[in-house]
Amino acid sequence: MGKRKILFVSQEITPYIENSEIATLSLKLSQGIQEKKHEIRTFMPNYGSINERRNQLHEVIRLSGMLLNINDHDNPLIVKVATLSSAKIQIYFVESKDLFDTKTGVLNEEGLPHDNNTERAIFFARGVFETVKKLRWVPDIVHCQGWFAGMAVLYLKKMYHDDPLFKDTKVVLSLFEDTPEIPYGKDTEEILKYDNIKSKHITKEGLNFSSFVKLMSENLDGMILGPMEAQKGTEIEEVLKQESVPYTRFEGENDLVDKVVAFYDTI
Repeated sequence: MGKRKILFVSQEITPYIENSEIATLSLKLSQGIQEKKHEIRTFMPNYGSINERRNQLHEVIRLSGMLLNINDHDNPLIVKVATLSSAKIQIYFVESKDLFDTKTGVLNEEGLPHDNNTERAIFFARGVFETVKKLRWVPDIVHCQGWFAGMAVLYLKKMYHDDPLFKDTKVVLSLFEDTPEIPYGKDTEEILKYDNIKSKHITKEGLNFSSFVKLMSENLDGMILGPMEAQKGTEIEEVLKQESVPYTRFEGENDLVDKVVAFYDTI
């Protein structure tokens, strides 16, 4: 594979989110791909639990200030950045004072998805793509990491597919053990209608795990499966085979970077 531009859209990244498999693997992958001389940009949400002073986040004024209309409400976009000197990478943070003000990440204090996760995930996805457009940085591959980043898959293929910046961009999704049985709320169908996004898998009952996987498979160029229970992994693989979506699996940190780099060559 020649030098490529990889946009990482990550649900969470260590050290900003601790004790998370996705966070650890997201950092390792961004760092490992950059060390292989590819050009990267890495984004995650700015959850209310992140200590901005300790982690030295600062606002990028020229990238902030846009209003993103989500569910018929205008939400100001704030973009911040921090440098992980130990990994020699920069992380961009997508922030909404209204949507990410809670002191938890993608799950609430009871360990369940937030009721407004659909709006939060859409804001994050659109915030990433609008920021990349301002940067005028054209990614070869958008690699979404974690179920919360799944909306970025959908929006790249449905809302931004006609944008010249993304016309040749491939999109990959990594899924892990943490994918909940009900990733998004029952309001998902109604909210997506504002952006003219429809699918037979998006119903008034919302998206359960099975319909989420089917929706993703309709829009993916490839999927990467991390360690997960056999039943869940088998269900995903069956859908991917039915939809002829290329995929690969890795079992841990040791084979992550090499497996992903090799997989990029197949899409």
